[in-house]
Amino acid sequence: MKVQSIRFCDRSGDLDLLKLQALLNKSAFWAIDRQIEDLKIALDRSEPVVCAWDNDKLIGFARATSDGVYRATIWDVVIDCDYQRLGLGRKLVETVLSHPCMNRVERIYLTTTHQQQFYERLGFVTNSSTTMRLDRVRE
Repeated sequence: MKVQSIRFCDRSGDLDLLKLQALLNKSAFWAIDRQIEDLKIALDRSEPVVCAWDNDKLIGFARATSDGVYRATIWDVVIDCDYQRLGLGRKLVETVLSHPCMNRVERIYLTTTHQQQFYERLGFVTNSSTTMRLDRVRE
């Protein structure tokens, strides 16, 4: 596989939601069965939205929400399981972090289940003191 042929883009308007749903179902246990309508809402309210492509195949995705100055959160970082361990996840996160909506933000959060070491290599640190959660039941 040629990593050089993979391109990254931050134009969410070009994103086929069926391809995104398929990528999440294949390679993100925490995002299985997300609905197209809900993905559209999430994308419409996120910036940047960064995708990685191998020709016309969506192989990576990440998004963020931010006030542009003080706080931001990175969400839904995923690389197709067939393309992992090639440095693409690092490039994906670095592309999100360098985006104009993110590059001035003083504190960036993310939540991860099993990839703490990956994010630590990118400069993130474990923060157990500020994480709180409210779960709402969806109907």
